Amino acid sequence: QVELVESGGGSVQAGGSLRLSCKFSGYRYWLYPMGWFRQSPGKGREGVASIANNGDTRYADSVKGRFTVSKDNNANTLYLQMNSLKPEDTGMYYCAMTTGLVPLTLESSRFGYWGQGTQVTVSS
Repeated sequence: QVELVESGGGSVQAGGSLRLSCKFSGYRYWLYPMGWFRQSPGKGREGVASIANNGDTRYADSVKGRFTVSKDNNANTLYLQMNSLKPEDTGMYYCAMTTGLVPLTLESSRFGYWGQGTQVTVSS
């Protein structure tokens, strides 16, 4: 059974930074691609960043150059460093894990395990 628990959300002014963490556990969890998604009221779930076990990463165009995804298998933790935050980055952020060795993607349908989410609010 895979379990994902996010933390690190909060409120910050535009231009500020936050670091999200996702503690994960489960059988062979370290093999599968993981990702961060976000959802704001009235919008669908958006893929933000994903990372493969070999360290390859993928980012949404809207966050390239500002967000960095990383993973520490020894600490069983996925991270999302968010810099130069904008009000449009506001939303509930979810950590997710795919259910197998799939190609790196930002499509939510390829992710079968999800955390409960952590809220990020960026004020102007």
